[in-house]
Amino acid sequence: MPEILIYTTRICPYCTMAKRLLDDKGAAYTEINVDNNAQLRQEMMIKTQRRTVPQIFIGDTHVGGFDELYALERQKQLDALLTD
Repeated sequence: MPEILIYTTRICPYCTMAKRLLDDKGAAYTEINVDNNAQLRQEMMIKTQRRTVPQIFIGDTHVGGFDELYALERQKQLDALLTD
């Protein structure tokens, strides 16, 4: 299973939904909370060109946020990405 990285904040419902979907898939992930760390948030924005959370990486693939993650699930493409 590829490494999964998810940038989050504590009060983000989309972060919670993304983590729940990954948990349901049995996928282990590393969560980086950017709430009180401007340096981590800046790192996320540089890597993704986005300001919003969650930002999800599966291996070298920047999936995007929850909407993109869920779209992959609906299109039955998420499992393949998680097993590459």
